[in-house]
Amino acid sequence: MATKFKIDGDAIRQLAELLVDTKLTEIEYEDEGRRIRVSRGGGIQTATVISAGDTNASPSVSTESPALSYSTHPGAVKSPMVGTAYMSSEPGAPPFVKVGDMVNAGQTLMIIEAMKVMNPIKAPTAGKVIQILAQDANPVEFGEPLMIIE
Repeated sequence: MATKFKIDGDAIRQLAELLVDTKLTEIEYEDEGRRIRVSRGGGIQTATVISAGDTNASPSVSTESPALSYSTHPGAVKSPMVGTAYMSSEPGAPPFVKVGDMVNAGQTLMIIEAMKVMNPIKAPTAGKVIQILAQDANPVEFGEPLMIIE
């Protein structure tokens, strides 16, 4: 039998304040098998608390935004890290890909800079770029959809 998980309102408030201060949209904290995830979208902050062994985690209230609906698209290329997205190899250079381009699996789509390291983001499959969601020189978050390939 799973033990009852006590919700720490102060911890959730502190995490929510951290979201605002850092301009992130989601943060997760885990301690001794208990996990608290706080996310915000559309001006509404939400929290999900999951206890170890809890198979019926209660879903949080959220608002669906267009960026969120892209995350469920089967062709969504999602960010593997937090960083800054760059669409070309250097300022002034042509972008790696444009909407309408056909790409091959393994082809570089963009670069994400994280901690001064340039990380190429490669196409997981071949297909046509139908939408680019990330913007050049703007921050991206882990799991954020960057582009759609069909």
